Amino acid sequence: MSPFRASAGFTGSWEHFSFQVDEGVATVTFDRPERLNALTFDVYADLRDLLTELPHRDDVSVLVITGRGRGFCSGGDVDDIIGRLLEMPSRSLLDFTRMTGAVVEGIRQLPLPVIAAVNGVAAGAGSVIALASDFRLLARSATFHFLFTKVGLAGADMGSAYLLPRVVGLGRATELLMLGDRLDADEAAAIGLATRVIDDEALADEAAALARRMASGPTFAYAATKKLLTAEQDMGLSASLELEAMTQALLMTTEDHAEFHRAFTEKRDPRWQGR
Repeated sequence: MSPFRASAGFTGSWEHFSFQVDEGVATVTFDRPERLNALTFDVYADLRDLLTELPHRDDVSVLVITGRGRGFCSGGDVDDIIGRLLEMPSRSLLDFTRMTGAVVEGIRQLPLPVIAAVNGVAAGAGSVIALASDFRLLARSATFHFLFTKVGLAGADMGSAYLLPRVVGLGRATELLMLGDRLDADEAAAIGLATRVIDDEALADEAAALARRMASGPTFAYAATKKLLTAEQDMGLSASLELEAMTQALLMTTEDHAEFHRAFTEKRDPRWQGR
């Protein structure tokens, strides 16, 4: 736990999704299966707030995001969000769109690996939440659908025009964001949008295995790697080299790096401590 918490404590329970922590792995499960886990204002707000808390917890090393039932997340709920947005003034609309962006920024800035276990449809905001994650494990039945233009909005939403070209290239991102066509799991794998495609019945186990592997690994090194991957997208080569040099020099002073050397000389597996 961070020693710099001041007066605020951690949230005792989250009302708008399932949240569990087990041996360093935190799992968020969207829990509205009857609506294909469509998001509400409250789900967005809880997810935004959870992402600000997780860096300060010492019992979480990896975050898994998944959905219950047939869908990962079908985006904003047409009745609970879109219908109500049509009645809001401009300032309230901006507050909402900034909140959705804060969720994506929270995922990218979170100093923990984030695994999206995409168990079904990932549409609209659901597709961007998966896109923002570090690993995207797709069930064979999973689909991506960046459908914003199909509801009369810009295909560039929640950072998708920033993130998607960096994952699949500008040409393919233009096609996906402008046309809003559905992409199946094999197509997602072919263009690099999926880390791996897995049979539906094996998805949960595969996601858990990857999460456990990372939670038991050199977590400080993982956090530094993610930070550099995020920061260096907007840097030139000289700045990137200097940032990597400074970061690497810092990590050379860590207990984990020293433990690697001890384990190597003693011919055993390292016992990582994340410090």
